[in-house]
Formats: sequence, structure tokens, C-alpha cells
Amino acid sequence: MNTKFWKRKNVLITGYEGFLGSHLTKALLDLKVNIYGLDILTHRKKTILLKEDLDKINIIKGSVENFLLLSEIIKRNKIEIVFHLAARPLVSEGLKKPMRTFSTNIKGTWNVLEASRNNALVKAIIVASSDKAYGSLRQLPYKENAPLKGKHPYDVSKSCADLLAYTYYHTYGLPVCVTRCGNVYGPGDFNFSRITPDAIRCALTGKTLLIRSDGKFTRDYVYVDDIINGYILLAEKINNLKLSGEAFNLSDESPITVLELVKKINKLTSRKLKYKILNQAKYEIKNQYLASGKARRILGWKPKYTLEEGLNKTIAWYSNYLGKAK
Repeated sequence: MNTKFWKRKNVLITGYEGFLGSHLTKALLDLKVNIYGLDILTHRKKTILLKEDLDKINIIKGSVENFLLLSEIIKRNKIEIVFHLAARPLVSEGLKKPMRTFSTNIKGTWNVLEASRNNALVKAIIVASSDKAYGSLRQLPYKENAPLKGKHPYDVSKSCADLLAYTYYHTYGLPVCVTRCGNVYGPGDFNFSRITPDAIRCALTGKTLLIRSDGKFTRDYVYVDDIINGYILLAEKINNLKLSGEAFNLSDESPITVLELVKKINKLTSRKLKYKILNQAKYEIKNQYLASGKARRILGWKPKYTLEEGLNKTIAWYSNYLGKAK
């Protein structure tokens, strides 16, 4: 990280108290950044952000669906870099409440882009997307030039958000880049509908893990710190390397099945992890993983943590968290 580049930069993070947003916030605080954090839920009880972290942040409670609020934040605070992480993050929620997912993920993205377009001081916008933007493709691993073919609500919301970023660059020259990640895991993920935190919680508490799929779905799993490093590197290099309009996959390029992941967690926790295969996954992509050669070649990015190293750090954090929660 280029500490000189970041010092005293005015940065907006949408969704700063979410899983990824909180980790990005902590990383940028270490770089002496002026952070303006926007979130619909602030001062959450479940967060990795400490009181001393929050005291250093300019906190704004609100939604990315509020265009006037976004415009005011960016203009008044002379924002130079925007990290757009606010989103409805769950596939299951997208199925149950598609309009809410579309409004946050699509409208929220065009609001961020349009508000940034109207403020000349904004020099970089990083849009945090997902491998789900590609939809289900036969050719694996997915590369950045693959078509965006989401079929179901959450996937489509990500496909649309990515296309909005693409058009704002090509039409207006907006300095925007998109990141697409595999399954991100790590401390502070309180969405226990996701396989990694749920499997760790079940292993540590003796509960039975319910696996929605048949256990053979394939994904790549990336430790959260590696993703945050990718976001920061991209913001640093977007202008010098003329990367506006580009998308970058961030992946460890080591896909495994759900059952293989469960067995690793079982081994690393030294517990007998009980699980039950429900085989009830609906509208979920069976095999999906990414090629990250572009990020490695252009950004000089690569994962610092192996899956085992990342899981060990994550297990240690949840062990401490669950112990305190008793």
C-alpha cells in the first residue's frame, strides 16, 4: 500500500459497516485517510469496528438509494475516492425480495455513479461486484471478458450494476473500475447463511450444519484481507495505469467443493462437525470460479493467505467471538 498516496485523502465508503466495508474501513484508517462512511445501519452491535475506530469516521446514516444525500456527501466533503460496497448481499434474499435487491444494487449503483459524475474532484470509483454477475457459464474459470448473463434476481442485480459502471466510463469518461470476487470469508461475517461462517460456528458449538446444496457445488474461497488489498491497489493504480472501465477478478484460483471445505474446517477445528445435506438449493450456480491472471499481471495483486491460513485466522476469531457471546 502506498501510504503517501492515501494520506489525508477524502474517501467515501458506502456500506462501511458491512462485512467487507468494515475491513476496508479499518485498513484505510491505518493509512490516515479521512473516511466518510454511509450505511443504512450504523453503530451495529455485530461489527469488527471498535469504538475508537468509529470515533475516527465521519458517519452518515442513510441509503445509496437516496441520490440527493449521496450528491451532498460527495460535494460537501470534497470526496476524491469512492468505494461502493453497499448492497443487498444474499442470493436467498434476492429470491424472496427481488424489488429490494434491484433497488439497492442497481439504483444504488447508478446513484453513486451519477453523483460522482457531477463532482469533478472524484478521481476513482471502485465498485465491489461479485462472480455472480457472470451468471452460469459453461467455460471455467470465468475471465473478465466473459459475458454478464445473470438469470435470477441477485445475479441480475450484479450484472446490471457492472454494466452501469461500464457505460458511465464509456459515455462520460468516469474513472470507475469493477472488482468481481469469489466467496469471501474471514472475521466479522455475521451472515451465517453463508457456508464458511456457518460451518465454523457449527464446528465450534456442536450444532449440525445444514448444507443447502448436494455438497458438490464448486467455488473459490478468498480471505477478506486479500480482497481489501485488491480494492486498495486498484484505487491507487486506476489513473496511473489508465484502468478506468476495466473489471478485475480477485480469486485464489483453487476451487473446491462445499464438502471439501467442510472437511477442511472439521480438520482445522479438531472437532467432529456434523452435517446434513438438504439438496434444496434453488437457482444457485453449481460450478463457479474465477481466473485472476489479469489482476496478478496488471495490479501485481495475489492472495497473501492460503485457504488453510485464512481459515485458521477465521476460526480463531469466531472461537473468541462465540466464547464472549455465551
